[in-house]
Amino acid sequence: MTTRTRSLTAMAERHRREVAPTQLIENRTVYASQLAELSVYDTYEAAERVRLDAGELLYCGMMSGRKIMHGSDGFSTEFLPHESFVVAPGKHVEIDFPEASLDTPTTCMTLEIPRETLRKVCDQLNTVSERPKELGEWQDDSRQLHLAHTDATQQLLERIVASHVQKEDDCDLVLNFGVNELVARMLRQQGRDFLLRCVQQNPTQSGLTNAVASIEENLAQPVNIDYLAKIACMSRSKLFQQFKNSLGCSPAQYQQQRRLDQACKLIRSGQSITSTCYELGFSNPSHFSRRFHQQYGMTPREFAAR
Repeated sequence: MTTRTRSLTAMAERHRREVAPTQLIENRTVYASQLAELSVYDTYEAAERVRLDAGELLYCGMMSGRKIMHGSDGFSTEFLPHESFVVAPGKHVEIDFPEASLDTPTTCMTLEIPRETLRKVCDQLNTVSERPKELGEWQDDSRQLHLAHTDATQQLLERIVASHVQKEDDCDLVLNFGVNELVARMLRQQGRDFLLRCVQQNPTQSGLTNAVASIEENLAQPVNIDYLAKIACMSRSKLFQQFKNSLGCSPAQYQQQRRLDQACKLIRSGQSITSTCYELGFSNPSHFSRRFHQQYGMTPREFAAR
């Protein structure tokens, strides 16, 4: 278990010590604020198909244990610590708790985020990070989202939960600031997913999609900025600006993130860590492990062991 995962698990244990359960399945503790509603759910016995409805956007983060999430569109997946799961407003999921017990309860935090908050963050992004006209403005696309989140997002979730579990004086401020940052991170991820869908449908839609398509086709090769600028029909500086506005990073950073995204998928599928490392263009397993840990707060071996 990684340091970050231990930290969130320790908070889950402290929370359970201070909150006496009133039910064994999805015992809910609510911490409210003006900007969002933070809830912590504890489950103490195995259960199947427990329904969870989202009135507003529902951001979920696992604290300890394991769940199986079943989406209304037939989507099913494991849900583990160091992962995020987003349920769109008006949608629902059904949850299995295959390993929950009194000795090893499953704990999850959720943030119910009003649509007005989403609109305000979208407006801010449209002001400071304007995307190419072909891709449209920033907006919440209300899609179900499940991903292994970064270590920075993990630290943010830990801070939000800890401020309430530890009853800090400024816990409402921590939650309000944290929610805005979390929404911005979520919108960036949705924006990246949208851009990838554009690339798959029509890679020549814009200069940016041309550049992204080239990176996607050559994940194992070093990024050639001059070549990307040429096929995007823009200067190097404009290329960097469009990547920053639309993806929040440079072309090389984007390639690294996508390499690590693919690494997660390959390791989940059972591929060895060594072959994954070289297939994605990392120089050696030690370099791959360092980069993976920087992104996800755990080594590839720790990820595979989960």
